[in-house]
Amino acid sequence: MVHVPSEPSDATPRQPDAARRRGPVYAVIVNYRTPDLTAAAVRHLSASVLPDRDLIVYIVDNGSGDDSVERLRASCPGAILIASPRNLGFAGGNNLALRDVLATVPGSADRQDSFVLLLNSDVEVEPETLPRCLAFLDTHPQAAVVGPRLLLPDGSLDLACRRGFPTPARAFWKLTGLARRFPDNPRFTGYNLTHLDEMETTEVDSVVGAFMLVRLSAIDQVGLLDDTFFMYGEDLDWAWRFKARDWRVYYHPEATALHLKGATSRRQSYHMLYEFYRSMWLFHRKHYAPRTNRLLNWLVFAGIVARGGIAMASNALRPAHAKRVA
Repeated sequence: MVHVPSEPSDATPRQPDAARRRGPVYAVIVNYRTPDLTAAAVRHLSASVLPDRDLIVYIVDNGSGDDSVERLRASCPGAILIASPRNLGFAGGNNLALRDVLATVPGSADRQDSFVLLLNSDVEVEPETLPRCLAFLDTHPQAAVVGPRLLLPDGSLDLACRRGFPTPARAFWKLTGLARRFPDNPRFTGYNLTHLDEMETTEVDSVVGAFMLVRLSAIDQVGLLDDTFFMYGEDLDWAWRFKARDWRVYYHPEATALHLKGATSRRQSYHMLYEFYRSMWLFHRKHYAPRTNRLLNWLVFAGIVARGGIAMASNALRPAHAKRVA
C-alpha cells in the first residue's frame, strides 16, 4: 500500500473560521481503472456546501495496473491517494482508507462528531446532497447510517438505495421474479421495498454502499467492512452489524444523487455477476444458516447457484453495451 502525497486542491470547499469547525467528513472513493469517473465524482463532491466542516477525500486505487494513479494525482491533487498493489474488492479497498481514518481521528469527542462517506466513483452528488444527509444525522442521534435517493440516468429510482435484509423468503421472491411482477405487494417486496413511497424518509434495513454516510463512533463499535465480500453484500452485512448494536439506518430522499450504475464494473460483467450471487450465499451463511435447518440451507444454495447460472447464460446472449452486472 502506498500513500501518494498531494497538494491542497483549489476544488476543496472553502471553510470559515477554524474556531467554529465541527468534525470532518472523510469521503472514500475506490477506483478501479475508471480515473475519469473518479475525478468527476471528486469534482461533484467538492462542490458540497459545508460551512462548518472539513471534507477530506481519500481515493483508493484498487490495483488498477494502468495509469490511474498518475492521472488521479494530477486531476485530484487535494485528495489523499492510496495505491494498493492488488485489487482487494470494494470492502478491502475501502478498509485501506478506513484504517487510516480511524488512526487519524484523536479523541472520542472528535469521533462522535466525525463521519465517513463511502462513495462509488460512478455517483455524482449535488451540492446539497451531503449537507442534507449530515443535517439528518445531526437530528437523529441513534442513526448510524443514512443514504440518499439515488437516481439512475433514466430518472428512475436505483432500487438498491433502500433495502430489507435478504431473508430466505425475500430472496425467494426476488429470485423467482415475483417481487418484480407484484411491485406494490409488501408480501413480495420486502427486499427492494418497492411498495413504499420513494419520496418518504424511512427507516430501512440497509442503504447501498454507493453512497453510505456513517458515524465514525458507530464504526468504532462494529468494526470495518467484512472483506470476505469482494463485491456486493458488504453494505448489507455492515448495516446488519450496526443494527445488531441498536443503531438505526435511514433512507432520506430529501438528498438526491445520480448513480451511473454499472459503469465501474460492466467491463467485468461475468466476474461481477459471480460476485453478486456469491455475496448472497455469504450473507445467508453468515447471518441465517446457523439458525436454519440444513434442508432449507441446501435449497437456498441450490437456488442461488441456479439463478446465477441462468443470469450468466442470459448475459452471454446480450451485446457488449447491454451486459448486466447484477
